[in-house]
Amino acid sequence: MKHRAHRIPHSPVLTREHTTALLLASSLLALAGCSDTGTGAAPSTPSPTQTAAPSSPSSTDIENPAVIAAYTSSWAAQTEAYSKASSAGTDLKKNTTFEALADIERDLLAMRRAGQVTTGKPVIHPKVVKVTAAKIPTATVADCVDTTNWTLIDKTSQKKVPLPTERLTKYVSTATLEKWGTKWMVTKLTAQDQSC
Repeated sequence: MKHRAHRIPHSPVLTREHTTALLLASSLLALAGCSDTGTGAAPSTPSPTQTAAPSSPSSTDIENPAVIAAYTSSWAAQTEAYSKASSAGTDLKKNTTFEALADIERDLLAMRRAGQVTTGKPVIHPKVVKVTAAKIPTATVADCVDTTNWTLIDKTSQKKVPLPTERLTKYVSTATLEKWGTKWMVTKLTAQDQSC
């Protein structure tokens, strides 16, 4: 059984069993690193003589920038919080709901008790895969989180905390967001036990 204090916090919901996949980031990693390379064929493009019929933008297209901005902002605040094992003075509450924040606070408490913080940043490159119109609109974001340069260290000695060698340093993550008024909020972030 892995001890919580010896794992790097993730974003709001890095599976509790999968302690080591973390060390997240508020930077951006290309999701291409998570996707299949395909057959190598170049995507087809319309010839200059072809004209595409104009289409109205979908709700997903319209909301994408705001969803990604909220998701990225939440990651940036998380990264800052983990760097000092405290959410004080961060913008976590701006784009992260109480439920998601509670998971982060548990991680931060474990880190403080163990005398640990993080250095560096995780790399993310989120992609909105679904937006659902409803009384409270929701969005789903898929991501490949790269924690290669996000390191857990002992706050006093500044030395790296040994982590299990089998941990995933790049893993698939999904997030759920809800639109509260004009603002998107991260309600859940789940790390999958799957590399990307």
